[in-house]
Amino acid sequence: MDDKKIQKLIKRVVDVVVSLVVLIPLLPIWVLIAILIKVTSLGPVFFLQERPGLNKQIFKVYKFRTMKLGSDKMVKGLEVMKDDNRITTIGKFLRRSKIDEIPQVLNVLKGEMSLVGPRPERITSLADYDEEISKRLNMNPGMTGLAQVSGNIYLSLEERYKYDVYYVEHYSLLLDLKIIIRTVGVVLFGEGRYVDKCLVKINLGSAEVATTKEETISE
Repeated sequence: MDDKKIQKLIKRVVDVVVSLVVLIPLLPIWVLIAILIKVTSLGPVFFLQERPGLNKQIFKVYKFRTMKLGSDKMVKGLEVMKDDNRITTIGKFLRRSKIDEIPQVLNVLKGEMSLVGPRPERITSLADYDEEISKRLNMNPGMTGLAQVSGNIYLSLEERYKYDVYYVEHYSLLLDLKIIIRTVGVVLFGEGRYVDKCLVKINLGSAEVATTKEETISE
């Protein structure tokens, strides 16, 4: 078994262990969030939507619902703006803290997602994929990813794709660890804190993003 396969095996073990830790001991918090969602807005607790995963296999992604009913029609690349009036009161907190993404540990346990990887997009986005962008589908999508800790909403769709492809082509457990650590920072301080403070060095068209020394949107 080569080094990459060993690392991916370890990655899967970590995915399962961490997901169980998030799911079982924190179940009372899940219940509290569900109650808050139900009493503050009409609609279901969870938002489910089909997304393309590894090798374009379609699966349903789970999230806590953060938007009002009928708000699922959005513009690709700018699905939800920061102060979007379609976001519910509790939804603003859930999105800012990234708690709305927590139910995706169910997708991780099912093997449809990983803790770290390219974020799953809408199925309609596949129509615009070329051979290069399609590389982001060569690994399971993630709850967090390189683009998400490199500016995310402050990046163009094309820039996010470049980070995703870089991640797939340069995957390592060390890179996963750095992304997870940086994700904690994003949750605490916001995505804007890490614009131009990227973990890797890639060419984003006319501008090159420098490596830092730190070891670190749709519904």
